[in-house]
Amino acid sequence: MKKPSKFFSALTSVLLALFLLTGAIAVPTLYRPFYYAQAEALDLPAQTGYSEETIRGAFDEVMDFLVKDAPFGTGDLKWSESGRSHFVDCKALFWLDFYVLEATAALLAAILILTAAKKLTLHRFCGRGPCFWALMGMAAVLGALAVWALVDFPSLFTAFHTLFFPGKTNWVFNYRTDQIILILPEAFWARAGALVAGLSFGGAALLTLLDELWHHFRKPKSVYEEIREMTK
Repeated sequence: MKKPSKFFSALTSVLLALFLLTGAIAVPTLYRPFYYAQAEALDLPAQTGYSEETIRGAFDEVMDFLVKDAPFGTGDLKWSESGRSHFVDCKALFWLDFYVLEATAALLAAILILTAAKKLTLHRFCGRGPCFWALMGMAAVLGALAVWALVDFPSLFTAFHTLFFPGKTNWVFNYRTDQIILILPEAFWARAGALVAGLSFGGAALLTLLDELWHHFRKPKSVYEEIREMTK
């Protein structure tokens, strides 16, 4: 058996965290009924004066542009070139998320195959596997963001856009010229963020539980194998 690798163990933790986070982001991006449910829960037709059909049509047309490379449009709602340019920037981030998801899935699959074939053994830092450390890292980051969101979500929203759209102000929409902003209120983004955090953290917790159970109940090594690994 190969000597446990600390490098690949740490790398696996990072890849797991990225895979779970990008996968969680992809859920509200691709699963449109989530938005429809939030639009109903937030009573957007009454809040905006637009019909449910108008709201769904505008949202669907924007999402088709972002994920299907369709022409840009916002249904029956007005839009400006400044607003369109922001969605072009968003499109790059959406596709970056998809690429990272695919890349991390491929790398994790390769690591899994190597460990199953006993070509690679992952080190367990402090007796814990990569899933546990991915969970701890995500708990620290998502926990801090959750506290920030609860204390002052608007400032978190602003900081996010400042970080991912540096030097740009086209994300500050005028509802008179870019009416799409009226059907994408901060309350919706707060709920989408909560969904992403819950899915990614929940996935990490489940994988950690399964990993710990497997490690606990797997066939114990012989004394000879333990001594041989200690002397390598």
